[in-house]
Amino acid sequence: MRWMRAAGRGLLVLAVVLTGYVASGARADDGAAGGRGPLTLATAGDLTGYLGPLLQGWNRTHPGEQVTLVELPDSADETHAQMTTDLRGGDRSRFDVLNIDVAWTSEFAAAGWIRPLPRDRFPLKSFLPPVVDTATYDGQLYAVPYVTNAGLLLYRKDILAKEGVAPPRTWAELEREARTIAPKYGLGGYAGQFLPYEGLTVNAAEAVYSAGGTILGDEGERVTVNSAAAREGIGFLARGVREGWIPKEALTYKEEESKQAFQDGRLLFLRNWPYAYVVASARGSEVAGRIGAVPLPGPHGPGTSVLGGSNLAVNAHARHPDSAARLIAYLTGERVQRQVLTRGALPPVRAALYDDPELVRRFPYLPTLRASVLAAAPRPKSPRYDQVSLAVQAVVHDALTGHETPESAVRRLARELAAVSHP
Repeated sequence: MRWMRAAGRGLLVLAVVLTGYVASGARADDGAAGGRGPLTLATAGDLTGYLGPLLQGWNRTHPGEQVTLVELPDSADETHAQMTTDLRGGDRSRFDVLNIDVAWTSEFAAAGWIRPLPRDRFPLKSFLPPVVDTATYDGQLYAVPYVTNAGLLLYRKDILAKEGVAPPRTWAELEREARTIAPKYGLGGYAGQFLPYEGLTVNAAEAVYSAGGTILGDEGERVTVNSAAAREGIGFLARGVREGWIPKEALTYKEEESKQAFQDGRLLFLRNWPYAYVVASARGSEVAGRIGAVPLPGPHGPGTSVLGGSNLAVNAHARHPDSAARLIAYLTGERVQRQVLTRGALPPVRAALYDDPELVRRFPYLPTLRASVLAAAPRPKSPRYDQVSLAVQAVVHDALTGHETPESAVRRLARELAAVSHP
């Protein structure tokens, strides 16, 4: 998932390339000028266009550490593939600092591709607490949180007001309103991101977590998905497709397709990231001024979102340690974090910004988002996260399409995850 895609997709993943950070075991030419030098920052699909002007501010004040912006492919899977290919191969120093999807931290750390970072060099106590956990592996800090995210339930507040009902807090309320109210207005009931890709892993994990379950434990060493909670969560989504209050078209949705369906006035409810609220509220949207946002519902009250976002990590073969650390500190400083929100519509990691009255007026979903982030949980931590995610996608999609019952899907997923965890 790519964070820059959040303005056009939702799951946030930036790849940052700095030709300047020294790792232990550095090359003979490393460490020039005290570990400082020019930097290359690579991002996957900067669709908002905000990052270039932001980096100009750094370049003006750091003439010896100029940053060149490079874009990677516009796909989370392609970005991951390109990074891992280079990190495994002969061009291991190409990506000196990586802004990786929060779910990749454990994988990259366990593989030895990124190095531990000193906690005291970064303002971790100023961040929303859950985001720091996404940057750790085996008790050590391997990255610095840069952008966070949590799923929200967007809804048509004009329609719910006409019907005299409140936005749903539970799955039962969501199901009832999606099944009975949406058809009266010619709308689909509820959608998320149900195409078999990383977004489906997120949606499935949120359903399992909201029901009180988990998928993996002990940094991926223990499989915990074979539970009544997992069957309930996956069963909830499968029932929605089977009964029609989740349109079958939603099985083809990623972030952008689902956002567009909601923005075009074709859905009553949508699970998506906050960027979708911003875009759907903008001038020209069919539903501008008519949408609201609440935390994701669960079986008995508010549910649990999966944490999205990206973390800045340092390649173990990077060259200029001081410049890399200074740039990371710059990008996570409060002034730049404010611009991450105001220019990029991306959720910052700095806690104080969520209570800023001016920002709340401009982005009214911030209090809801803060609550969702604080109650959110990371995706399953695993050194083999890419394989874990592929297994979740394939099995859950079979359950949603009716090729497998939720009960058998959960049992199969447990077997496949056990094979991934203990190959």
